[in-house]
Amino acid sequence: MSKGKLFVIEGLDGSGKATQAKALAAALQQQGCAVREITFPNYASPSSTLAKMYLRGDFGDRPEDVNAFAASSFYAVDRYASYKTDWGSFYEKGGILVADRYTTSNAVHQCAKLPQAQWDDFVSWLFHYEYELLGLPAPDAVVYLSVAPEISQKLMTERYHGDESQKDILEKDLAYAQASRRAAAYCAARLGWKTVECAADGAMRPVEAIHREVLAVIQERMERETV
Repeated sequence: MSKGKLFVIEGLDGSGKATQAKALAAALQQQGCAVREITFPNYASPSSTLAKMYLRGDFGDRPEDVNAFAASSFYAVDRYASYKTDWGSFYEKGGILVADRYTTSNAVHQCAKLPQAQWDDFVSWLFHYEYELLGLPAPDAVVYLSVAPEISQKLMTERYHGDESQKDILEKDLAYAQASRRAAAYCAARLGWKTVECAADGAMRPVEAIHREVLAVIQERMERETV
């Protein structure tokens, strides 16, 4: 059988990725598609240990204390283990995967640590590393959920009921979030991601309105490939 499809929902922390990934998967299932959701890091697996150590500050309390290449490797190895032990066979047999984060998150969050003049080279290295050297599938489409860091920070504070100590080293660093937003805009433009604006007038748009836009992007992509 032909290989399946991989659709990625990308965005900064607090942008609603999990909600939109779940809604997209449900909509595709209702259309009769064989669909699975995957999310990264895969916190339920021991393969995410290095990523968890990084996020809780074991290697330093600032994101930049771990360089872009080392941090990328933490997440890439977790993805590789997940692919080999969990969802790889489903994809290889033609299933559709909806991913909450993927290699695309490495592109966004690790570019934020580098001078912009190095972003092109880093993204080229990253995709060669994960898609060619590790053999992970490349996405068929990426939807980037765009939310200003100030709004996403507020949403995360509400998620943790005001307990700022629950935030990891990325979530609590507003300057890093702002740098990641600039990197995400670059990635979306350079790599052909579809951007969905998730906020208006300083507040999040309705979940269903965002979902309709996300679903339209994916359906258009699927229809284009069946022509």
